[in-house]
Amino acid sequence: MRGPWLTAVFGLVLLVGVPVMFVTGLLSYAAYNPDLARINDETPGKGVLGFYLFSWPTSPYWIYRVTQGIHVTLGIVLVPVLLAKLWSVVPRLFAWPPLRSPAHALERLSLLLLVGGVLFQFATGILNIQLEYLFPGSFYTLHFYGAWVLMGAFAVHVALRLPAALRAVRGRRAETGPPPAGESAAALVTPRPAAPTMSRRGAVTLVGVGSGTLLAVTVGQSVGGPFRRTAVLAPHGQEPGTGPNGFQINKTAASLGIRPSDTGPGWRLTVDGGGRRVVLTLDELRAMRQHESALPIACVEGWSTPDQLWRGVRLTDLAALVGLAADPPHVLVQSVQRGGSFASAVLRDNQVRDGRTLLALRVNGAVLSADHGYPARTIVPGAPGVHNTKWVTRLGFGELS
Repeated sequence: MRGPWLTAVFGLVLLVGVPVMFVTGLLSYAAYNPDLARINDETPGKGVLGFYLFSWPTSPYWIYRVTQGIHVTLGIVLVPVLLAKLWSVVPRLFAWPPLRSPAHALERLSLLLLVGGVLFQFATGILNIQLEYLFPGSFYTLHFYGAWVLMGAFAVHVALRLPAALRAVRGRRAETGPPPAGESAAALVTPRPAAPTMSRRGAVTLVGVGSGTLLAVTVGQSVGGPFRRTAVLAPHGQEPGTGPNGFQINKTAASLGIRPSDTGPGWRLTVDGGGRRVVLTLDELRAMRQHESALPIACVEGWSTPDQLWRGVRLTDLAALVGLAADPPHVLVQSVQRGGSFASAVLRDNQVRDGRTLLALRVNGAVLSADHGYPARTIVPGAPGVHNTKWVTRLGFGELS
């Protein structure tokens, strides 16, 4: 079955899918506001690769839920297409002699980086959404730089092969006629091919069914609600029962070293800014004017919750306590957690000033559970889940570290 038509069909699907994954991945990185503060950035030394960064918006409030949901779901759905594409070009990958000219050497180098890069990106991405960190180093750093290497090789490969792929798709029917003559076509066929067990269209249909099945068992983790049960490939065991706090979490209080004494009666919230400091008890926070926001939690692993009804104190009101009522600046949010990433985060000024951004004390009418950040957590429209810091103990307005 191998030949230019089959390879071209799979390649054109990836030509659309891979750039969408790349762009949504860049948006995921931008959502952390990595250019604002060092503690927001897990990929130091990015240099010119951060040229596109911008202030991540708070509206629409579901923006990160959608972009990251597309990124992860599309990555899973493309796995059968990727494997089929690699299968279709296996003879070409091992062609001999390996280098015949400078142009051929460039193409071979791009293939090495392309195949290695795409396998690395898909493997690390799938491991990440399964919360299996088997690779050395930070996922954020590896995935960020790997994406740029992949897209560089991808661009070279497309420039070299797209005209031939378009000719292959337009120039012959899938089921009739011999493969086109020429070195390129011959390189895609094994020297002694076995008799085909299905047609080329059958192979495309099989891959399409595989991708459709993966879509059906993946998309529920981003859509949420009752569809969450259909997401059989998503990590499970992260929904702490039923009731107001019975929606998905990523890390438990115990796993991050939160002790009862950290959040017990002795807990205090320290608010710093403008050269002033205010220390509040939980009762004093509850006595302040309370506001409500209906916002989801969306994580980098691709899962998200439906909108939850949060209730608490606006960050703008807390900024006013230290004399920053007019145009409050960015804020450093610190947690009592002792392990894991993003124990602290810096929220940009547009996030602080949004009236939906809260230091939440309750959710869905109930006090926050320990795993959802009791006694207080931030909830920010449009922000990644890790920037909705739990177990907050300090707010430093105007601070970056």
